[in-house]
Amino acid sequence: MAAGHPVTAEAGARVLRDGGNAVDAAVAAVMTSFVTESPLTGLGAGGYMLVHGEGRTDVLDFFVAAPGEGERRSELVPIDVYFTPESVQVFHVGAASCGVPGTPAGLVEALGRFGSVPLAELAAPAARLAREGVEINGEQAYFLDILEPILTHYEEARAIYAPSGRLLGRGETFRFPELGDALELLGAEGATPFYEGEVAAAIADWVLERGGTLGRTDLAAYGTIAREPVAARFHGIEVLTNPPPSSGGILIAFALELLERTGGPCPTLEQIVAAMRAAQEARSEQFLDGLVVPEFAERFLDESRLRAAADRLGSTTHITAVDGAGRCASVTCSNGTGSGIIVPGTGVHVNNMLGEEDLNPHGFHLHPPGRRLPSMMSPTVVLEEGALVAGLGSGGSNRIRSAILQTIVRLLCDELGAAEAVVAPRVHYEAGAVQAEPGIDEEALLALEAAGYEVVRWPALNVFFGGVHAVARDASSGELEGGGDPRRGGAVAVA
Repeated sequence: MAAGHPVTAEAGARVLRDGGNAVDAAVAAVMTSFVTESPLTGLGAGGYMLVHGEGRTDVLDFFVAAPGEGERRSELVPIDVYFTPESVQVFHVGAASCGVPGTPAGLVEALGRFGSVPLAELAAPAARLAREGVEINGEQAYFLDILEPILTHYEEARAIYAPSGRLLGRGETFRFPELGDALELLGAEGATPFYEGEVAAAIADWVLERGGTLGRTDLAAYGTIAREPVAARFHGIEVLTNPPPSSGGILIAFALELLERTGGPCPTLEQIVAAMRAAQEARSEQFLDGLVVPEFAERFLDESRLRAAADRLGSTTHITAVDGAGRCASVTCSNGTGSGIIVPGTGVHVNNMLGEEDLNPHGFHLHPPGRRLPSMMSPTVVLEEGALVAGLGSGGSNRIRSAILQTIVRLLCDELGAAEAVVAPRVHYEAGAVQAEPGIDEEALLALEAAGYEVVRWPALNVFFGGVHAVARDASSGELEGGGDPRRGGAVAVA
């Protein structure tokens, strides 16, 4: 069991020890993460779960949808988030950033399709944790610190994250009692109250009153969608990941297929960066429009496009659970950075997906009502002749695809174990520059600069580069090994 916090990982492992399967464990861990990683996920978030087992792989899409009931009367609020004093990313919050959440519907659907433990039983420990509180560790203190302008922008959020007039810090206890009540309600009544009941009405009315567009009809119309994964081959191994209308999975598949065509046993750093660059350049306005077209994945990954590209080659949480039968549940959820809008009496901090530039690269408020936003989130499994090699995924905004791509290369080409593959230093290409963590071969970075790339050298591993949580399975022995990303306080727990 690999997750973004030790308490989250242990919650899932406990379910496995008690006889639950991987999906039961993943659902329990996700609900626990609503407490342990509350700025990044929650009942106001969205996500995807990829489930592999019994000879098939399914994807459940419960990501955020564009709303459209209300007439937008407020503007997005830009907030600078500093990963380091020199590295800043602008996020947009407020009521105008709030999309239709999916996590309540998705967790209930996943458990109904694949689970074996009653939802109330899985929700109870997370509800108790929300009421009693969890100690803030170093990694979560860092998140609270960089997100402070969002978490203290509105009175309702300040009451939770800065209850004594200052932001909670490392070693202090975070409590969210209303989230505990909401988790208990989810366990007892399922997702319905969050889409059609009093909680749904409270969410919609609160957002609409503040100038957003998320209304009661948007919530009532929401549902989880089952999809077929998109496939790629790399190093002779099959990789299955999140399909359109999500954008991240198909871009990972595109980059892997390009690297497969390099011909060598392992791609060089320059080839990896070139594949990242090709994927970034492919993410055009036409690409985003095409994500909603049937069979788009097949056309995008056709041989002629790949051959032409190959010729040129020279706020989010993830949980991975694998059970004893080899079933894997890989689930990624995100609240973005959160909108700052916490609806009183509901335990819901509504997402800010309508204000995420990475999800709206060609402009805000362009998606028609009901359409899923094109997320980068990409829960993934790696298979050899149908047997699980690894399950993985990542948080990290636009860096998700590069984090997953490099972890797969480390697992399959460099033959690293899960823990080593996850912690290995990463690069990311975007906006004409290669961002590089320490530990990347300096000669390779100099070669990139000689080839015309700008290289930005970071002083330490950083959450900017994603947070991969992976579980790998040894094909001969069946032994499992997990890797929790230290960039995000990741942890592994064994059942």
